[in-house]
Amino acid sequence: MDAVLYTRPAGDHVGTLSLHRPDNRNSMTPELLDAFAAASRTAREDTGARCVIVTGSGASFSAGADFKSTLQRDGDRAPHEKSYAMYEPFLSLLDIPVPIIGALNGHAVGGGFGLALVCDLRIGAIDAKYGANFVRLGLAPGMAISYLLPRLIGVARANELLLTGRLVEGREAEALGILNRAVPAADVLATAQDLARQIAAAAPLAVRATKAAIRRGLELHVREAAQAEAYGQAETVATADAREGIAALLAKRTPEFTGR
Repeated sequence: MDAVLYTRPAGDHVGTLSLHRPDNRNSMTPELLDAFAAASRTAREDTGARCVIVTGSGASFSAGADFKSTLQRDGDRAPHEKSYAMYEPFLSLLDIPVPIIGALNGHAVGGGFGLALVCDLRIGAIDAKYGANFVRLGLAPGMAISYLLPRLIGVARANELLLTGRLVEGREAEALGILNRAVPAADVLATAQDLARQIAAAAPLAVRATKAAIRRGLELHVREAAQAEAYGQAETVATADAREGIAALLAKRTPEFTGR
């Protein structure tokens, strides 16, 4: 089965883009990223879609980077370009003109949290965890998270989450404004589908224009923010603290950072 699939039943105006690597927590392997770019392109070209749902399979929406595989995309590029290239497939959602709902069936962490933030709305699971734990791994953030999160929940709350790397569960994520709704995991997709059909029932040209107007009003230059972040992430990837943070994560122990 493909790592990412896009489907839309005949006669239905709601498309679904699904991550299908539950055994690897839908993490950002090269295989999944390439498949995501292809599925996102299919969704963008689907003129019959009026709303798109992005979801995952298994217990995680997406666990972010696969540290057993590679931190950055391969290629003869500068370090910051490799960092940006890792997130570029997820950022391709920005090219889809119809509203996008993240049906966060499980944990959304790191780059997976960034994927959730580029969605227009988010339905999440009560017991799942959400957030960007980059600093706990010795890394600076990526995927424009440091740009998007303050605009979503306010600077002070974003500062707390990003500077501590703390993850929050569904109820708190809803209270903070990260999630539109927190529901039992079994109800996430159905709740997202209900919301998507409400959107799809509205005038499609007006909905697209409204989405575009909201983004213009907020000056959502997300790709530029992600490119700027890539420099900091590339610098921190090369540090001893990053090697320690990732090793500690894989060994399931507390990291000991030295500031080098």
